[in-house]
Order: sequence, then C-alpha cells, then structure tokens
Amino acid sequence: MVVLIPAYEPDRRLVDVVAGLRRRAPHWQVLVVDDGSGRAYTHLFTDVAALGATVLTHSTNQGKGAALKTGFAWIMEHAPGEDTVCADSDGQHLIRDVVRVAGAVRPAAMVLGGRRFTGKVPFRSRFGNTVTRHVFRALSGIALYDTQTGLRAYPHELLGWLLSVPGDGFEYEFQALLRARSAGVQIVEVEIETVYRVRENSSHFRALRDSWRIYAPLLTHAWMPRP
Repeated sequence: MVVLIPAYEPDRRLVDVVAGLRRRAPHWQVLVVDDGSGRAYTHLFTDVAALGATVLTHSTNQGKGAALKTGFAWIMEHAPGEDTVCADSDGQHLIRDVVRVAGAVRPAAMVLGGRRFTGKVPFRSRFGNTVTRHVFRALSGIALYDTQTGLRAYPHELLGWLLSVPGDGFEYEFQALLRARSAGVQIVEVEIETVYRVRENSSHFRALRDSWRIYAPLLTHAWMPRP
C-alpha cells in the first residue's frame, strides 16, 4: 500500500500526518507531492523525508489533480502492483480512517472516505457538499454523502485510468466520480469522522474559480446524451 499525500504550502500538520502513518502502518510507503510550495516550506518536506517518506516536487504550483497524477505515475513506475490511498495534508483525515479506507480496497472500485458533516462544520463546506451531493445524485443516480472527500483508495489496476481523467485542480477528483460508471468503476463509501481543525479561510480552495471548475463538469455531464 502507498499513501499518496498532495501538499501545497502545508503547515506542521503534514509532518504529524506522516509521523502518524509511520507509527500505525510502518510497512506502508508514504509518497508526498510538493505542488510548488516554494522555499519557505522546504523544511517541512525535509522533515517528512526524514521520517521515511518519498517526496516529489513540482517547480511551480500545478493544482491538486496534477499533484495526484504525478503520484499515480510514480507509483506505477516505482511500486507496480501496489494499491494507493490518497489523504490530505492538513490532518482532516484521522489516521485510523486512512487505515480503514485503505483496508476496503477492492478490484475495479474506488473507495471514498465519506464524512457525514456532523458537529461544527464551516457553513461554506456544509452548504457546498449538500448542493453537490444532491446534484450528483440527480445526474448520476449514485447516492453519496461526500462527493468532495480527499480520502480515497484505489486498487493498482485503476491507476492508468486515473491518469486519463481530465483536470489538474480541485475538479479532478469530481471528474473521476462522474466518469466512474462509464468506465466500469464501482464507487464504495466508507463512513469516516468529520474533522475541521482549520479556519474556513485557510483553505487553498478559491471559492469562485474552483467552484466553477467543479460544477462545470456537472453541467457538461447533464447535457451529455445517455447511452
């Protein structure tokens, strides 16, 4: 199993995540992709490398989707046959949930760590996920609690398909959901704990531009003829 963590301008929580994974699953490989964070963040990536993680670096910021694709390509070349679980760098996924989602991997399926958005959740996040959940179900016929989760696990045979999914930013993971059924990929959801440890305005998600990039594929999908 390879844990793939895309990171852009992270804080100390990235180091905590990697340290937690090394304690809980020392036999797993941890791969961190620095998506052009710059010199001010070099010390954090040096720290995770010292913990045993492999670090790949983009010279400029290319987007979360691009960082994930860089990781998938590296895994196919350097760890062929290994399944992958993707986690965010900000500590919003508990280590035990990362392990549970990874343990649910199965052939021809993507496994989502689905939050239920209970407790103190920023309004923007709760509202955005609610709207997207209902629209996604209406268009795809698939009922998911959390279409925007970054905690996802994939069997090794899906990595090539994931490289073919369009998108370089936050829209990439949503594109994968929209294209899963036509590709014969099952979507499985495992309930995980909802954790928000950061202020709402600390996210790298840019409300207008990134929301449009996520919803544009939905609109396109809605107008596509059904087979």
